[in-house]
Amino acid sequence: MNWDIVEGKWNQLKGSVKEKWGDLTDDELTEIAGHKDQLSGKLQEKYGWTKEEADRELDDFFRERV
Repeated sequence: MNWDIVEGKWNQLKGSVKEKWGDLTDDELTEIAGHKDQLSGKLQEKYGWTKEEADRELDDFFRERV
């Protein structure tokens, strides 16, 4: 997964991310700005996932969109 592409398209992808993980706020999504580590950390915090679970969810989600 090339996260440089995700970061470059972040404004286009934010809506899809918000649909998938509705507990994330617009402010958090703006702050994250497509950075995988920050997004993974927020998912761990909001959903109680391990780092591995969050990273797997992210990779699966963005593999279909990028």
